[in-house]
Amino acid sequence: MRRFIPKAATWLRRRAENILAAMLAVLFAAFIIQIAFRYLFNFPIGWTSELSVIAWLWLVLWGAGFVAKESEEIRIDLLSGAVGRRAAQVMGIIVGISIVILYSASLPATLKYITFMKVEKSSYLHIRMDFLFSIFAFYVVAVVVRYVWILWHLLRGKDPDGSTTAGSGL
Repeated sequence: MRRFIPKAATWLRRRAENILAAMLAVLFAAFIIQIAFRYLFNFPIGWTSELSVIAWLWLVLWGAGFVAKESEEIRIDLLSGAVGRRAAQVMGIIVGISIVILYSASLPATLKYITFMKVEKSSYLHIRMDFLFSIFAFYVVAVVVRYVWILWHLLRGKDPDGSTTAGSGL
């Protein structure tokens, strides 16, 4: 069982990366089609612009929620880098608890707003807005789960990703 969970997590992570790559391909294709129709055929079309915005929204939130590793996140670590290891862990615990509480508290209102938007549809593609905005709920849940995992490691005195030391990365 101990070997199954890391293998399953790796497999799920790779599939999330595959989905992210597919979203990037859709965004790129819509962008190229938009340029071709606008500048080659002098016939601007709106659905490509709408598809680009939707793909970008989903790409950013999917990537941040399911693909980006904690060590790849952009951080301003002036304070945690200036203090010792123990103080940095305490700061990490405070930040983690705050994120879990705030995101968890926002989830009911987020879900309520998403379900409220089921009456609206996008202008060109006529996709229901609740479907388009649903990625934000998945993102919120992913962030809460990630920070619960980080808190679990910090409370046990471990570094969740091994990358809290300041440096240039060289």
